[in-house]
Amino acid sequence: MSTQSTADAPPAARTYQIRTYGCQMNAHDSERLAGVLEADGYRPAPEGADADVVVFNTCAVRENADNKLYGNLSHLAPAKRANPNLQIAVGGCLAQKDRAGIVERAPYVDVVFGTHNVGSLPALLRRARHNQRAEVEILESLDQFPSTLPAKRESAYAGWVSISVGCNNTCTFCIVPSLRGRERDRRPGEVLAEVQALVDEGALEVTLLGQNVNSYGVEFGDRGAFAKLLRACGQIDGLERVRFTSPHPRDFTDDVIEAMASTPNVCPQLHMPLQSGSAAVLKAMRRSYRPDRFLGILAKVREAMPHAAITTDIIVGFPGESDDDFEQTLQVVREAQFASAFTFQYSPRPGTPAASLPDQLPKAVVQERYERLVALQNEISWQQNRRLVGSEVELLVAAGEGRKDETTARMSGRARDGRLVHFTPTGPAIDGEIRPGDVITTTISYAAPHHLNADGDVHSHRRTRAGDVHQARTADPEPAGSGVLLGMPTVRRAATS
Repeated sequence: MSTQSTADAPPAARTYQIRTYGCQMNAHDSERLAGVLEADGYRPAPEGADADVVVFNTCAVRENADNKLYGNLSHLAPAKRANPNLQIAVGGCLAQKDRAGIVERAPYVDVVFGTHNVGSLPALLRRARHNQRAEVEILESLDQFPSTLPAKRESAYAGWVSISVGCNNTCTFCIVPSLRGRERDRRPGEVLAEVQALVDEGALEVTLLGQNVNSYGVEFGDRGAFAKLLRACGQIDGLERVRFTSPHPRDFTDDVIEAMASTPNVCPQLHMPLQSGSAAVLKAMRRSYRPDRFLGILAKVREAMPHAAITTDIIVGFPGESDDDFEQTLQVVREAQFASAFTFQYSPRPGTPAASLPDQLPKAVVQERYERLVALQNEISWQQNRRLVGSEVELLVAAGEGRKDETTARMSGRARDGRLVHFTPTGPAIDGEIRPGDVITTTISYAAPHHLNADGDVHSHRRTRAGDVHQARTADPEPAGSGVLLGMPTVRRAATS
């Protein structure tokens, strides 16, 4: 019997790790990056092992994004010196902004690529190895719509589907349009085909993604396209939950509210950025709505869906924001009764109009306002959550959502309105092992500002095909060390820094 010599054995596949920062759009891009790398023969690095390629998929929305990237890059410098074959790639919005400046600040980086050429990464890595020099490729427009690229989905039970990329708005604080480009819409048939493919693979939930989902259809001349898309998702058998992010108040129309309320699988959840409760500040931001318009939309949503959970984004300390402007924001927050809010301290981004505005506020003033806003919103969130104690909820069981699940012997899941619930997996109704992707019902027993607990027995447990797929994946040793690390609070993975 002949044996193959070690010298004749095929070389081991190169391994990768992707570190993701920012929004769901970046997280979805990382799934595409993983897909194109694996199509090129790469494999995810096992957990705890050093990868041959480390990819940083960056965000540029806030000032500390730069510091976070260059700090994390510096941590890899010793590894690069010890192993010159290690390749480091930087992509995403910060790469689109800083371009060759990344290599100037971190000369050990091998590849820099932008938001418009995700699919070029394998070729750029090969070129950098061959030429023994850094390769920088930043395109000004899409060379290939990201959704046409292969993807390695991180979740068996939920997935993101991009309906558009780019943005046509001109908010003075936002750098995204200059980095992502003008809005490009996918045809509804392409979107629905991707949703159907996810469902065929076992997914129960999809989130439709766009910088401004309400303006979807502008490129092909159909102002009602987004409402029609929601209704069409309601016709897909096996799709149990549909979410979307993010809408813009300017473009929010009644037909979208009607589609949300009348389509059973569209979740009673809305994330709509307020940014400020002051009309003067909104004008300075070039946000083309005013507080009364924003609150009017919320009233219509709640009339159509009384139990909808509404969340938002708010910026504190925009240039020129007066004490009275900030008090107006607090008042709108009181009236809006958000389930939760992502609150940010304004930081100037080079290249945005707001960065050169006069009356930039002192850090101490912004910090004090920020703390007051967070305290107010925490109290509102807690009040809203306390009202849910004693109510029954349906949960889609999740993986990685509860950081303390192991020590508390709980599992975690998301209610239909998006709230996070930690539950005790006990009771006679349980049909075998409860797995991520399964659906259970239980009763809320405790409320905190940012989560709920359900410590009684599970009322019902439905094993799903999504749970089967998740179980099969975790039984396979290859995916155990995921090549994609996600750092956002809204995705279903433990946060990384």
